Amino acid sequence: MIGALDISLLDFWLIQPKEYPIKDADFGKTAEDYLTHRAGFPNSLFERFNQLALIQSGQRVLDLGTGTGTLGRGFAVRDCQVTGLDPSAEMIEAAKTIDADQGLNTSYVIAPSEKTGLPDNSFELVTAGQCWHWFDAEATSIEIQRLLVPGGKLIVAYYDWLPLNGNMVRRTEELIESYNPAWRAGNLTGIHPGLFRDLGENGFRNIESFTYDEPAVYTHESWRGRIRASAGVAATLSDEETARFDAELAKLLKKDFPESPTEVPHRVFAVIADQPE
Repeated sequence: MIGALDISLLDFWLIQPKEYPIKDADFGKTAEDYLTHRAGFPNSLFERFNQLALIQSGQRVLDLGTGTGTLGRGFAVRDCQVTGLDPSAEMIEAAKTIDADQGLNTSYVIAPSEKTGLPDNSFELVTAGQCWHWFDAEATSIEIQRLLVPGGKLIVAYYDWLPLNGNMVRRTEELIESYNPAWRAGNLTGIHPGLFRDLGENGFRNIESFTYDEPAVYTHESWRGRIRASAGVAATLSDEETARFDAELAKLLKKDFPESPTEVPHRVFAVIADQPE
């Protein structure tokens, strides 16, 4: 017999919208906007990691799909030895620019998460921020398990905007959808339940998670840059389409959401798992 709690949980799993990554998205085209406009993970996330004893001075951290380094950098500034890995040379160059400004010495590797080319048992911690949905979960899990030392851990984290009926985020998503019907990452909840199945089926143990809301502040200019950096816009549209989209978004913001800067609702979601025995 299924109790009320079981039904609620079942409904939760069944109604979650699914994010379908666009094939052949080229984030190298968005590197400048990522560098300038995309909000990184908030400091509060690293404070929580610290409370969970997930940050240790000198520990070796591999940040998969590092992009401009927003997750890995949070460990680097806390005295970890960080290696950032990404298939895009342009994104890594952007990450190096930020590191130079902050006096950090992160190492970088251009490679996919499924085949890093790095030595066995090289890291105490592997992280992945805003990117797990782009990976082949099985191949990446096998690679992570090869790279982690015994007793090592995996962290997968997201910091997603929150579309609510009629708010600036949802109106922006609707504009993206009108320009790019193949983009199906709109109207999500900031929770990624498929991660639990991915990690559980691939042998990870002691899987736990937490989530909380923390807004990010954007001006009109920075919000437009953030949206251009998304998979549904500059990474897949032509330069001409992107320019038309951006002009229309500017008009939308000026007319219907004139306050600038403004707090944009976001949700932090993190999953932590142990290396298989």
